[in-house]
Formats: sequence, C-alpha cells, structure tokens
Amino acid sequence: MGQSLTFRTRPDVLEQLQRQAKQVHLPKTVLAERYVQEGLAMDQFPGIVFRGGALGRRPGLSGGPDVWEVVEIFRAESSDLAATAQNLELPVALVEAALRYYGSHRAEVDEAIETNLQLLEQARLEYEQGEQVLQR
Repeated sequence: MGQSLTFRTRPDVLEQLQRQAKQVHLPKTVLAERYVQEGLAMDQFPGIVFRGGALGRRPGLSGGPDVWEVVEIFRAESSDLAATAQNLELPVALVEAALRYYGSHRAEVDEAIETNLQLLEQARLEYEQGEQVLQR
C-alpha cells in the first residue's frame, strides 16, 4: 500500500490537473503521481521525456525516438555507442541518456520491446492474410 502525501497547490494548478484527469479518464491522484514520477525521472536522466501514444506512456529522447528504439538500434550496432548515435543522427550524449535510463528501468523497456515485437508479428500475419485474400 502506498503512503499518503498531502500538499497545497494553487487553484489554477488543481483545475488543470482535474481537467487533464477527466480528459485521460484517470483519477487526479493517479495522474498527479504519474507526473511526480515522470518529473523525478526527467531530473535524474536529462534528455528523457515522456509521451503518450498507442502503447501508452513511454520514455523517449527529447526530439528523438523512444528509449526502446534506441536500445534496439544499440543492440543492432553491436553495442557501439558512436555507431548508434550516427545511425539515429543524434548526439552521443542523448544516446547515453537513453541507455542510462534503460540501465535503471530495464524491465519496463524490455517489456516495450517485447510488445513492439508482438505487434510487428501481428501486423505481418495480418498483411499475409490480406495478400492471400487478394490473390484469390
């Protein structure tokens, strides 16, 4: 069970939080906790941001790809930092930020990689099924 945290905030901040919570269909306390957690991670790992999308909230590089994508390219480049940066057309420091984040959040990022692999396989199968229908 989590611990309680009570604090006061300006009315306009609370109003924004309530409006955003309603928009994303989350309780405001859950959304506030997410913002605190993500803010702490962004302070700890400069260059990392969080974004929403079809796969939910995920860490990425400011102005760049998601962390899971950096990790996949790093692996494809035989763990060569410079080659990964060149491949992604990013500064080495940003690639390092993604890899540092991965080092501290390995299970979360590995899960994103696995989910993406499953989605790619599903898309491939659906494409093949569509091609079979078209060839009849």
